[in-house]
Amino acid sequence: MEFTLYGLKERQGDQPVCHVSGFEADAYANWANARLPTEAEWEVAAKKQRFDFKPGALLHPQAAAPDDTAGPLLQLYDSCWQWTASAYRAYPGFKIQEGAIGEYNGKFMSNQWVLRGGSCVSNAGHLRPTYRNFFYPEDRWQFSGIRLARNP
Repeated sequence: MEFTLYGLKERQGDQPVCHVSGFEADAYANWANARLPTEAEWEVAAKKQRFDFKPGALLHPQAAAPDDTAGPLLQLYDSCWQWTASAYRAYPGFKIQEGAIGEYNGKFMSNQWVLRGGSCVSNAGHLRPTYRNFFYPEDRWQFSGIRLARNP
């Protein structure tokens, strides 16, 4: 069973795993003889895809449809945020601005990991290949999940 925004429901085996910490995602990747992608790898792969976000009112990750034609990477934006192996750091050339926005960005660029993609409850205006999300790796934030990478 799992608790959803609709209450307690039976777990569906083909739904994406969600609400995992960055450490759990990394441990699973190692167990699966894979790794978490870097932030840059995720973005390059996502930019090669057709934007596949399908807004809806499901409020819970769903299994990928067997006839989905979005490309080889399914569910980039409509299921779970995906942990990356990258620390949340400033892009080259970034400068902290004066005032509250600078304080916000400056203090949060410490000890956090980047998540990419989006989730089934994300605002569609935030979903694009370049959008960065960030959380502490020990936390299980809303709809955080796993995407594996393997070296060729």
